[in-house]
Amino acid sequence: MKKHAAYILAAGVLWGFMGVFVRALAKIGISSTGAIMLRCGLAALMLGLTMLIRDRRLFAVRLRDFWCFLGSGLCSMLFFTYCYFTSMEYLDLGTAAILLYTAPSIVIVLSRFIFREKLTPVKVLALLLSFAGCCLVSGVGTDTRLSAQGILLGLGAGLGYALYSIFARLAMNRGYGSLTISFYTSLLAAAGAAIVWGTREAAIMLRSPYNALLCLATAAASFYLPYLLYTSGLEGTETGRASIMASIEPVVATLCGVLIFHERLTASSACGALLVLAAIALLNIIPRKKDGSAGKAG
Repeated sequence: MKKHAAYILAAGVLWGFMGVFVRALAKIGISSTGAIMLRCGLAALMLGLTMLIRDRRLFAVRLRDFWCFLGSGLCSMLFFTYCYFTSMEYLDLGTAAILLYTAPSIVIVLSRFIFREKLTPVKVLALLLSFAGCCLVSGVGTDTRLSAQGILLGLGAGLGYALYSIFARLAMNRGYGSLTISFYTSLLAAAGAAIVWGTREAAIMLRSPYNALLCLATAAASFYLPYLLYTSGLEGTETGRASIMASIEPVVATLCGVLIFHERLTASSACGALLVLAAIALLNIIPRKKDGSAGKAG
């Protein structure tokens, strides 16, 4: 497996642990919306310190390119999180997750027109396998709770989730690296969250060393590392392929539920996990020359 594919899979694995951190934060009184501001803000601090140590020139952004970072930070990160959390108020969690995982389909369609990435049979088959797998893993049943508002919010979450890959690729094509892209994405998302939901929950982080360490661990494991890995992976992987491979996330989340919270592993969840893994294997085993894929778009 090439290193860029490994980066993307590693990012998906780390994102899969997000639920563990969210539950831990809830126990100390930090809500899911408060976690957005702390997670993104602390990640921005970590990324900023890394850039200061490595090369201060990484902070430089041309004004004419700043829209790329506004897109990844506000249109993607903040919008996706708001839509996803709000959709859970109207839909079952499984249904909300399925609508979120329309993201790879959106990425593939947008990438076809924006980056001229080929829509190959291998890519379509992998997309279908991963989406079917996510359906099974999320356990959507016949008693699913639906509402028009919830469906629109869920689709909005999928769109916002997909837009990170698009805006990150656009910034990359303008010469920016993964550190710069991840820094401005997290900084703008944190600023937007602070404006929308306030900063009062930051006081909870400062109440004890445990709270502070938990918040720092959340930022490092669910944003700092995975977004650096995912954005680095995009440097050598088509945008559509990357989005499909990142769907390893719900598989890891399911395993976390079973191993950490002792949730029941159903036969459908196990089959769904195998389908997602099959989609990832398909994208990495089939030679690119056979499916017409290029190593790097744009």
